[in-house]
Amino acid sequence: MVEADAIIFGTPTRFGMMSAQMRSFLDHTGKLWKQGSLVGKIGSVFVSTATQHGGQETTISSFHTSLLHHGMIIVGVPYSEQRLLQVNEVSGGSPYGASTLSGGDGDRWPSANELAIARYQGRHVADIAKRLHAT
Repeated sequence: MVEADAIIFGTPTRFGMMSAQMRSFLDHTGKLWKQGSLVGKIGSVFVSTATQHGGQETTISSFHTSLLHHGMIIVGVPYSEQRLLQVNEVSGGSPYGASTLSGGDGDRWPSANELAIARYQGRHVADIAKRLHAT
């Protein structure tokens, strides 16, 4: 993570929060925090939930707390990404970050709309990192 200009984290949700495995990973970044190794880097988050109201936004916004403690610059998905406004189908995605719904059995794959939002997020993060870290 130290060498990266931007990091996009992904996690499944567990009751509206990041998974225990992701929490453990972040809990093991104390040395990076102490050294300020991630200060000024771009941080962004995407998630997957089992259900439409499974805590996509709460998971991402609570994840941001860890990124802020590291001094990272948070980048989400602005509403210039028009696919966030789509209401004619069930779809993840919010200004906090890309998201998808896996379905109760985990058998649903990301929709074309969800994938497009995720691609937008990736390009948006890369564009900002490129501008921020240009030498």
